[in-house]
Amino acid sequence: MLLGLVMAFAAACCYGVGSVLQAIAARNTASVEGLDPRLLMRLLKSWKYVLGVSLDALGWVLSLVAVRELPLFVVQAVVASFLAITAVLGAIFLKMPLSRWDRIGLVVVVTGLALVGASAARDNRVDVSGAEGWGVLVATVLLGVLAVPLARIPGAAGAAALGMIAGLAFGATAVASRMLPGDLAPDHLIHEIGTLLTSPATFALGVGGVVAMLTYSIALQRGSVTQATAPLVVGETVAPALVGILLLGDRPREGWDAVAVVGFVLAVAGAVSLARHGEASAPELERDLVAGEGVSG
Repeated sequence: MLLGLVMAFAAACCYGVGSVLQAIAARNTASVEGLDPRLLMRLLKSWKYVLGVSLDALGWVLSLVAVRELPLFVVQAVVASFLAITAVLGAIFLKMPLSRWDRIGLVVVVTGLALVGASAARDNRVDVSGAEGWGVLVATVLLGVLAVPLARIPGAAGAAALGMIAGLAFGATAVASRMLPGDLAPDHLIHEIGTLLTSPATFALGVGGVVAMLTYSIALQRGSVTQATAPLVVGETVAPALVGILLLGDRPREGWDAVAVVGFVLAVAGAVSLARHGEASAPELERDLVAGEGVSG
């Protein structure tokens, strides 16, 4: 269980830095109309986006380890703290003072995480039916279909809508990770390749990841970091937590249900309150990292 908590916190650190780098790259890349996959090709020309996605990929691998050890509501609450990590990094390295509300948000996040961590129990895995695995894959495809009309909404409303789609898609990848069959320990992984390639959860991971990255990148172009990221955090935490409890056997420690609920709500609410901190961090970090690099693509 300790390994799962460490991996979840490490994943949050990767997501915290990676999200700022991706925000910079998205803002410095020519905007697109609608759900245009060519945006990802343009973004891949930016080293900041590649580094940000690489950190996200590392974070995803770490979270994969975490969700195999802990209930989804624990892992997703910890991962949501990446916004608190972004705020702290901005204050330390970018000389960005935290406001009173930022400090309150950090205290709320830490308090929530402490309660969630205290209530955590080892993953109580249940058998997943084929229908449930296919259900996650269908859900990720439907999110991609829904993103097409939503991508035509301009401004803040479009940013919020696509941010929510991105969050739900990231949440779907977390659920799919829990549903992956077989033993995924490094010394057994090679023997599980065939099983993984026939599992709908594996394809849900791929589809969900692409939908999430594309919709979040467009959301960052439509509106502010806050408008895109706040609904993302809600989508990627609440939905998979509910699925974990209703379908995957996730439970807190005996008698700690209320503590788990309060901790989860505090962690997510505090993280959402810190989303606006990214507004200032992106330009500041860009000045330090880019030093004259022009607009790409």
